[in-house]
Amino acid sequence: MTHSRPRAAARPVRPVTALAALVVAMSTLAGCASTPTAVDASASGDAAASASTLSGTLTISAAASLKTAFDRLAADFEAQNPGVDVLPISYDGSSTLATQIIEGAAVDVFASADQKNMAKVTDASLATDPEPFATNVLTLVVPSGNPGGVTGLADLANPDLDVVLCAAEVPCGAASATLLSNAGVQASVDSYEQSVTAVLTKVAGGEADAGLVYVTDAKSSTDVETVATAGADAVVNTYPIVALTGSKNPDAAAAFVAYVLSDDGQSVLRSLGFGAH
Repeated sequence: MTHSRPRAAARPVRPVTALAALVVAMSTLAGCASTPTAVDASASGDAAASASTLSGTLTISAAASLKTAFDRLAADFEAQNPGVDVLPISYDGSSTLATQIIEGAAVDVFASADQKNMAKVTDASLATDPEPFATNVLTLVVPSGNPGGVTGLADLANPDLDVVLCAAEVPCGAASATLLSNAGVQASVDSYEQSVTAVLTKVAGGEADAGLVYVTDAKSSTDVETVATAGADAVVNTYPIVALTGSKNPDAAAAFVAYVLSDDGQSVLRSLGFGAH
């Protein structure tokens, strides 16, 4: 019986060597590709950190009606300038803030709800060249459900309704007086408040049947309803802002004013119902 001699196994074509070469090549390419990414990330971080050389604290006094807007603007400004710490902003009636500044309050930036109260500060040589940055108009507000059945400005003369307005010396009060005068309405007022937020709070809490606030304040509350307010568009408050000449951080103060006036700052204001400049 003849046995066939087994064939010698064919020598393999070194697939391992070829595969290893491929892996090395791919690893090299991957390493080359990843290196710029890491460098770019580091560069981006360095750029963000060095984008601003501003530092220190910043003290701002702003009209009460600016609270939502300036809280957001201040947060954005700090994010862009990590070396700056914006201290809790002082919100109040513009006349109160102007008086505080004139009496020596240490403030870097002042934003008023009207030009009259800003003029008190500039006339005292505490600031120069304020810039208008926003506008606002009034609207009639009532508690949710309108329990007093208010339909317009004429109803504010009804002594059976509880009516609350801003005091005459604050911007919203001066604007309210002009609006009511234009409409020929002698309001029966139960309470005068030193800020527009105080008016809004009383109406929202059901302590008053109606009040006049800025449209931006009405927009910020879910506890009030607006009532059509004839002639409101003709009574416009212009808001000016300025860096105080005695600022302890003039560079940061000027930068914040510039940010409020910038396209980004104006976009924030418009989104909250302000007329932007």
